[in-house]
Amino acid sequence: MNKNDMIQTTIDDMTNEGEGIGHVDGFTLFVKDALPGDIVEARITRPKKTYAYARTERILVPSDDRCGAPCINARRCGGCRLQEMTYGAQLAFKEKKVRDALTRIGGFDGESLPLQHVIGMETPFRYRNKAQYPIGNDARSKSPSPVAGFYAGRTHSIIPVSDCLLAPEEYADILDRFLKWMNKYKIPAYDETTGKGLVRHLLIRKGFSSGQILVCPVVTREKVPHMQELLDLLHCSEQAGSPACSEQINISGAIAGIRSVCLNVNSRRGNVIMGDKTIPLYGDPWIEDQLMGLTFRISPRSFYQVNPAQTEVLYTRALEAAALTGSEVVYDLYCGIGTISLCLAKEARQVYGVEIVPDAVRDARQNAERNGISNAHFYAGAAEEVVPRGYFEENVPCPKADVVVVDPPRKGCAESLLTTILQMNPSRIVYVSCDPATLARDLKYLCAGGTYRLDCVQPVDLFPQTTHVENVARLSRN
Repeated sequence: MNKNDMIQTTIDDMTNEGEGIGHVDGFTLFVKDALPGDIVEARITRPKKTYAYARTERILVPSDDRCGAPCINARRCGGCRLQEMTYGAQLAFKEKKVRDALTRIGGFDGESLPLQHVIGMETPFRYRNKAQYPIGNDARSKSPSPVAGFYAGRTHSIIPVSDCLLAPEEYADILDRFLKWMNKYKIPAYDETTGKGLVRHLLIRKGFSSGQILVCPVVTREKVPHMQELLDLLHCSEQAGSPACSEQINISGAIAGIRSVCLNVNSRRGNVIMGDKTIPLYGDPWIEDQLMGLTFRISPRSFYQVNPAQTEVLYTRALEAAALTGSEVVYDLYCGIGTISLCLAKEARQVYGVEIVPDAVRDARQNAERNGISNAHFYAGAAEEVVPRGYFEENVPCPKADVVVVDPPRKGCAESLLTTILQMNPSRIVYVSCDPATLARDLKYLCAGGTYRLDCVQPVDLFPQTTHVENVARLSRN
């Protein structure tokens, strides 16, 4: 096959990344924008020796699982790869993804696999409490004109998006006012190629329980002109300054909920979004939200799960898997700002959180104090180094663990950490994972010696319309 060849194929499966899989004369095709059950006409984009990548040009016969995507940018934007699939089919796809990983990578028996059905959302839109909009120049405009949106899949080309259907409705209004401010005062967007320009991203966060909103432009330098006018546009109140700017740009009304406006400064080249310095402009440099009956402070750089409704489901399942009676010593490795640790502390005797990022440890300690929790203790360091040496800090010994909880990043646990967990020999291990492949790999390692058995794997859909799925797995000592 050659590039730009047109082929017809029936899609019979889907990759973990959401591409349809078809075959022509034994030749495998990975087809963008195609669903299992579709018959499509597709154009070859990257031919290889035994397979090729292709893009759907025309759907000849639609799949029974195909639905109309409510977002006009669903195909172009790299975020919602499953939006043209019915939600029931999305959940079935994610359950199969987890099952395939556990059997193929983990080596677990498919017949006796303790895999539960995916827990989905009643309304799988408007669930994200955080959005990061890249800001760039509109290539279609003769004069520099700022645009915001999301990157097209596997590129850094910005697809202009005025209202993402995964984000709260207020974000569209905030984004609109921000771009109007940039246009009026000729505030230049950052250019990744040249390294010139001022505004790189616009970060917005909302506490779904509290209703508080944080707005944070990411810029290349501390001095940004016309910031008072931006505050006026966002708040439209005397507290933020004169309403003259708002009247000139023809907007009306305050945006309810804005409690914090900050600048984040990132002067480095590259695609890392946030810089190290955050400057408060209005209110405190954080907002607060409630999760599992606890209050958490969220700053621009804090890690906080983006889907609070499903996070409560996920953490509830993790607590059930830990099966605490009030007498246990629990270790939370990769504890972050302490969200899971503090939930565990309500049902455990003592909880020890270990996290390699010192700022997160500081936040975790403050969160414990804010919630009046005295039996959760947090220490900085790599768990695979801290626990084997026997001391969290000088003169603070590591007690024996009854339960170990891990919630690692997508790459999973380092083998040295898995070895450390086995040496700790807890009664139960609870593994919270955002990637089925690394989960399966790590569960295989933990179960290989026969000391532990896999009791349950519960998938939870924290990211509807995308290919991602979270899981809670429990291992018990034989």
